[in-house]
Amino acid sequence: MVFCVRFVLVFVASVLLAFSSCTGFYVFGATESEAVGAVAAAGEKIVLCYDAVAEADAAGANVTALLARLGEAGELFSNAELAVGVGDFDSAVDLAGQSQSKLDGFAVEAEALTEEAIQEKYFDFLFVAGSGVGAVGVVCGGFVAWRLMKRREEVKEAGFE
Repeated sequence: MVFCVRFVLVFVASVLLAFSSCTGFYVFGATESEAVGAVAAAGEKIVLCYDAVAEADAAGANVTALLARLGEAGELFSNAELAVGVGDFDSAVDLAGQSQSKLDGFAVEAEALTEEAIQEKYFDFLFVAGSGVGAVGVVCGGFVAWRLMKRREEVKEAGFE
C-alpha cells in the first residue's frame, strides 16, 4: 500500500514537473514599457516591409503572397495595440513578437522579387527590340534583293547578257 502511494506521488510530481518545464510558467509579466517597445518595433518592421512590397510592386513583381503575409502580420500588430490599450501587456508582447516573426525574411523575398521583375522587364525589352530590328532587317533585305533582281532583269532586257 505504501509503495502504491509513493508511486502515485512520484508519478504526479513528474507529470507536473514535465508540464511546468514545457509551458514555461512566468513569475513576472511584461511591463507596460516592454509592451509599448515591442509594439513599436513591430510597427516599424511592418512599415519597412510595406515599403519593400511597394518597391517590388512598382517594379512589376507579383506581390500577392507578400501582401497576404503582411496582412497577417498587420492583424497581429493591431491585436497587440489593442492588448496594450486594455492593459494586457503579456499578450501585447506575445502578439508583437508573432507579428515580427511573420515578417522574418520578408525584405529578402521582396528584394528577390524586385530583381526578378527587373530582369523580366529587361528581357521583354530585348525581345521587343530584337523583333523590331529583325523586322527592319527583313524589310531592308527584301528591298535590296528586289533591287538586285530588278537590275538584273533590266540588264537582260537591254540585251547585254
